[in-house]
Amino acid sequence: MNSETLSHILQRIGPDHAGKRLKLQTIHSAIRPGPSGIRFSIENLDELGPLLKTLLRVSGLWSRAVKNSMTYQVTEQTVALPKLPHPFHGFRILHLSDIHIEGIVDHGQALREVIRNLNYDLCVITGDFRLLTYGEYQPTLDALSELVKDIQCPHGILGILGNHDFLEMVPGLENLGIRMLLNEACPIQSEGESIWIVGLDDAHWYEVADLPKALQNVPEEAIRILLVHSPEIIPEASEAGIDLYLCGHSHGGQICLPGGTPIIINSRCARQYTNGPWQHLALQGYTSRGVGSSLLPVRFSCRPEIVLHQLIAST
Repeated sequence: MNSETLSHILQRIGPDHAGKRLKLQTIHSAIRPGPSGIRFSIENLDELGPLLKTLLRVSGLWSRAVKNSMTYQVTEQTVALPKLPHPFHGFRILHLSDIHIEGIVDHGQALREVIRNLNYDLCVITGDFRLLTYGEYQPTLDALSELVKDIQCPHGILGILGNHDFLEMVPGLENLGIRMLLNEACPIQSEGESIWIVGLDDAHWYEVADLPKALQNVPEEAIRILLVHSPEIIPEASEAGIDLYLCGHSHGGQICLPGGTPIIINSRCARQYTNGPWQHLALQGYTSRGVGSSLLPVRFSCRPEIVLHQLIAST
């Protein structure tokens, strides 16, 4: 990151936020001391990948598991919001999460074909653009440059960083047309009315999500849709009066038991918040299973997911 780019990002997020993120990027590892002791992150265990791959090959399940990772399910859900301005009744949001794009076997071709046939007003991407948690990220940007060509909607693309993503990726992502929200908010306007999209930096690994900062310029009475990489700050979002919480990170388990029961959820929250729609008091939320995969391009009993949220005004 050159000095001009660094200066611009520092103005947006402040030196404390930038310093913490950049420091942790250099020590991103499987186990590290955290506020509540030793914390384990399975996505950082590179040694687990070859072992799992060998087991799947020996068992004869490898080809099936890889095919499953590109069998996308389009999930459509309706979200009823009591304060929704009339121009946004029927507004459709394409929700992508955990793309891990350079790890997709066909480089995203099947994903692009599905997206081309969808109709929506806004696209949001809730983090983890890249597969690795370290090293070079240009292959991610190169692959994303092809994907975004097929994301066509009147209100564009908004995104946030996940625990796999580096702060240095932000300029490249924005050059591709993805407006990144770093504890920031922006209004979506139609016919003189607005809803607000609030985007936080990663709350899972980097722990730099700052909801009060992101909300500081958002009108109290506005509809507020929160983008967070993981479902780990639900109580805080509920207390802040967020209307809709969109996230991912868990992959729905990625490798699940028959019936979809996850073996590992890798999120510091109750399992009920790690897959699909959920409710916490007045707060509505959705945790996407994601379109990509971690460690290996494999899935069992847990299809990758593209979500369409349609907003309606409730009575």
